Amino acid sequence: MRIVSYNVNGIKARLPRLLEYLDEAKPDVVCLQELKSSDDTLPLKDIEAAGYGAVWHGQKGFNGVAILARDAQPVERQKGLAGEPDDDHSRYIEAEVNGVVIASIYLPNGNPQPGPKFDYKLRWIDRLAARAQALLAEELPVVLAGDYNVIPNDDDTFSVRVMQDDALMQPESRAGYRALLAQGWTDALRTQHPRGGVWTFWDYQAGAWQRDAGFRIDHLLLSPQAADRFVGAGVDKDYRGREKASDHAPTWVMLQ
Repeated sequence: MRIVSYNVNGIKARLPRLLEYLDEAKPDVVCLQELKSSDDTLPLKDIEAAGYGAVWHGQKGFNGVAILARDAQPVERQKGLAGEPDDDHSRYIEAEVNGVVIASIYLPNGNPQPGPKFDYKLRWIDRLAARAQALLAEELPVVLAGDYNVIPNDDDTFSVRVMQDDALMQPESRAGYRALLAQGWTDALRTQHPRGGVWTFWDYQAGAWQRDAGFRIDHLLLSPQAADRFVGAGVDKDYRGREKASDHAPTWVMLQ
């Protein structure tokens, strides 16, 4: 079972690239982030024509998450996270596909920091951790896939100096991510590449792609039951270099 996390940076703008990826890679499940589309303007007919069922949590202009499943219809379990009733950001959706519980996550960026956006990011991490703990208690294979907007380690970025003041790499952001792992989750990509140096994001600015000046912020965390089925993980980097591509590359884990 190949499960992909893919921040598309606007599903309508990147639809040709997404459909191309679905056709060529044929992933079993794709967790999309940053749809930038309301529920009623999502290109569901195109996705269904490609052979994928979908559940989604859209939002006009920004945010938005979805879960696609090849030749299957994901069974939605939850939209959004508890703990902040006034939060109207579409950043979390959870579904079951063929016996595996999968969440698509778009964690807040948090810049500029310090400030209210960074405070919101840290609260959101805490809310995610509460949901993650509840999922672990179910003792099911679970994959938490998404754009976490956290660079976990120094070797997960092309330049510590350049990123040192960014919300993605602050000690509090990293501590929140480490606290998640400490619950018992396995970082799939880190397991496959323990020495780091693997990027999932390259900015559009300053020739970042051409210079390979990227960093790792797209993560797939596995519950113990999912980790027992771990086969491999990687980044489909070439898709970042295509015309009008997202600034993220599809990042995947394979479970047996």
